[in-house]
Amino acid sequence: MKIHFIAIGGSAMHNLAIALHKKGFYISGSDDEIFEPAKSNLSKYNLLPSQIGWFPEKITNELDAVILGMHARADNPELLAAQELGIKIFSYPEYLYEATKNKTRVVIGGSHGKTTTTAMIMHVLKENNIDFDYMVGAALDGFETMVKLTDSAKIAVFEGDEYLTSPIDLRPKFHLYNPNIALISGIAWDHINVFPTFENYMEQFKIFVDKIEPNGTLIYFNADENLQTIANLARSDIKKIAYTAHESEIVDDKTFLKNDSRKYLLQIFGNHNLENISGAKNVCNQLGLTDEQFYNAIATFNGAAKRLQVLSKSETSTVFLDFAHSPSKLAATTKAVKEQFANRKLIACMELHTFSSLNKDFLPQYDGTLNTADIAYVYYNPQTIEHKKLPAISLEQVLNGFGRPDLKIFTDSDLLFDELLTYDWQHKNLLLMSSGNFSGKDLKKFAQQIMQE
Repeated sequence: MKIHFIAIGGSAMHNLAIALHKKGFYISGSDDEIFEPAKSNLSKYNLLPSQIGWFPEKITNELDAVILGMHARADNPELLAAQELGIKIFSYPEYLYEATKNKTRVVIGGSHGKTTTTAMIMHVLKENNIDFDYMVGAALDGFETMVKLTDSAKIAVFEGDEYLTSPIDLRPKFHLYNPNIALISGIAWDHINVFPTFENYMEQFKIFVDKIEPNGTLIYFNADENLQTIANLARSDIKKIAYTAHESEIVDDKTFLKNDSRKYLLQIFGNHNLENISGAKNVCNQLGLTDEQFYNAIATFNGAAKRLQVLSKSETSTVFLDFAHSPSKLAATTKAVKEQFANRKLIACMELHTFSSLNKDFLPQYDGTLNTADIAYVYYNPQTIEHKKLPAISLEQVLNGFGRPDLKIFTDSDLLFDELLTYDWQHKNLLLMSSGNFSGKDLKKFAQQIMQE
């Protein structure tokens, strides 16, 4: 098979390209920009394009298919050439479905927790020597790539993103997977640039549930009233399983799962992760694993990249990095760190970086989300707002949006990080939250610097 990737540098796209290369396919690709880690990952497998840009001459009748990434535009010259030649064009979710349509597909959706829950399921399956295909949105210990496709595996586990599929297919990605087992972790309005109202956003999850295969299973977080509504509307042939946070206890800053008379020390913490664990356990049980197999494996799970990732630590302080950027993620992550380390002060820093978070009409959704932190900072770069072609936001709008009078707001990351260096970090934790990197900061290096002060 000869497959060409348009926008091969994307996070999911370059991982899919590597997965198909490892399967023995001939892979080519193009992009107008490729950043790390995609650049190094593609180079490792000799898949890095020799030139940056779009080259319609690469599109010939020798290709079996083209896979189109979201980064490309509808008028992309390579896409136009493929359309003119009548070459089969897939979005990456379309291709994932095509490659796994005869397997048991598990799809994890939700506004928050889907990457971690997917990673938990993958970890448990791997620890129990069960072969499976997968696609997940973060780097995981023990998994070389974020995508794997085989001919032999009977199970496929996908993270179900609700963002758009491709520039010529404006359906949410998770509408294309048609799961046998679907999990929804929770619904909290996000992607305001695509789903302008909460009702419109929620409708996407109703459609996702309706895409479950006949006699399939829906697993959902029972404390979410929106999910209860969706579950009640699900078809009668769909098996419904509700879950809540797993029973646990915190002892000496460590979290233990409780199951009957047994306790299991976890490497992770936070009520949101106890919810994720409960959801993952239900999925694994549906796949035939026993409770004992699940608990023994989950005890060694240490999280996904940028999900409460420890950047540096000492005996009395820790610097965490988390991908949290939406209001629900922000509130859950901040609360988790404060509850886990009740005897330490928590300093939380959040970067407004996404379309939604930088939208003045969306800012009120953040009301109260940083209230569990002892000291709270918010950073945003006005140039990022200009780049996204959004109206400017003021410091006052941000302050009012978060509803915290003592909130410290910065538009210069150098000044923010200089102030953080002035603290005595004994008996304090620092939580850095962003889907970006605070305008190019080396966060690992900064975290280590704090511990040396």
